Amino acid sequence: MSEKWLVTGGAGFIGGNFVLRQVLKNNRKIINLDKLSYAGNLDTLAALADHPDHRFIHGDINDSQLLSQLLEEEQPDAVVHFAAESHVDRSIEGPQVFIETNVMGTFQMLQQSLRYYQQLSAEKQKSFRFLHVSTDEVYGSLGETGAFSETTPYAPNSPYSASKAGSDHLVRAYHHTFGLPVLTTNCSNNYGPYQFPEKLIPLMIEKALAGEPLPVYGDGKNVRDWLFVEDHCRAIETVIACGKPGEVYNVGGNEERQNIEIVHTLCDILDELRPLDHSRRDLITYVKDRPGHDRRYAIDASKLANELNWQPTETFSSGIRKTIQWYLDNQTWTDRVKDGSYQGQRLGSDNTGASS
Repeated sequence: MSEKWLVTGGAGFIGGNFVLRQVLKNNRKIINLDKLSYAGNLDTLAALADHPDHRFIHGDINDSQLLSQLLEEEQPDAVVHFAAESHVDRSIEGPQVFIETNVMGTFQMLQQSLRYYQQLSAEKQKSFRFLHVSTDEVYGSLGETGAFSETTPYAPNSPYSASKAGSDHLVRAYHHTFGLPVLTTNCSNNYGPYQFPEKLIPLMIEKALAGEPLPVYGDGKNVRDWLFVEDHCRAIETVIACGKPGEVYNVGGNEERQNIEIVHTLCDILDELRPLDHSRRDLITYVKDRPGHDRRYAIDASKLANELNWQPTETFSSGIRKTIQWYLDNQTWTDRVKDGSYQGQRLGSDNTGASS
């Protein structure tokens, strides 16, 4: 029999790519729970409409009754927890929802998963896993050298990263206190298809195509490590299959870039594919930096490479071209996000439990 996984946040950017890959490439059965807040988009899952191996439930991870019911009904072999509020700017404007979703929501996921795990047979307990997807932002900011390892002390600098740090600590505690077989992945900046256009790469692509100013924070020299979303999905599969319960694994693309380098690359590729009578670099506008903007992140993913034999397959050069081409080929997806019509998409979902 094929494996069955409960995925939270599977209508978001990374979760949506993960769900598509599991159902269409890996023949897994996926129970997909998503609140469909602003970044949840069922258009992303259109290829799974009426697919027998995908069940979508419109619900909230803070709904303990719904979580208990789903776990009991579906008897999943693993829980993969993506669901989170994840945009730093939004966490500065309104921190409360980040605490409610990222901290309290993760608590409910752990609590209900523990109850489910404790009633499993000894044989099923051996293979069950709870994988928590987190971020490198929990480690804070780096200087010009060095990289985050799994033992780097936590030093979150935004309400978003603080809420994710809190959730990471809860996951660790549920393993050490209750024996829940948890795994945590802390990833660097993801990019690729289906990313909500408030994030740097899709935002710049859309503005550049429209001939609008390209707003770059501060001096544009903030550095991030960039990871193609498909490689991240592969890493999560590897950690679930081979990772040691209780362990943390950093996931990175080994592709550090300054933000301004990213914008220059996007402009140059778009000029090549959709030429104008001027360079799109002329559209770059520097704007006031955001509060608490971490200067540099870099991931040391050697533990994942050495212990579990995972490596990214995409370079930034190959991945960014695939990403730009996807946005050029899928303007309808982006247009529906921009005009809000994607939020009316509810086909094929179970409206069980709490709504958004």
